[in-house]
Amino acid sequence: MEEHKTANYRARGTYYEGACAAWLERNGYEIITRNFRCRIGEVDLIAKNEGYLVFIEVKFRKNACMGAPYEAVDGRKQMRIRQTARWYMKMKRLPANTPVRFDVMAVSGGDIQLYKNAFY
Repeated sequence: MEEHKTANYRARGTYYEGACAAWLERNGYEIITRNFRCRIGEVDLIAKNEGYLVFIEVKFRKNACMGAPYEAVDGRKQMRIRQTARWYMKMKRLPANTPVRFDVMAVSGGDIQLYKNAFY
């Protein structure tokens, strides 16, 4: 039962990440990488937008019972994303002064909301 539940979460996550990637592309983002994973953590989407390298976390909630999707990107999650971003940049040999931004895509029901510069 637990495996089935995990597979459903993964499938749902993949679906909404794809929907968000499509939305971002329609709105001027160039998607570079999806589901970047390393030993430190993972980032759902990495893109270029307005001269920035953007690390994007996608969060989904079926309804508001569990809170707003962006609320799930707490301080601990933000730290993990920043560390993963540093690792990505080091791995790709990108200069330390590369302009970077952290955005959050919140999906609630059928509504997609973008939070630019959601954290630093």
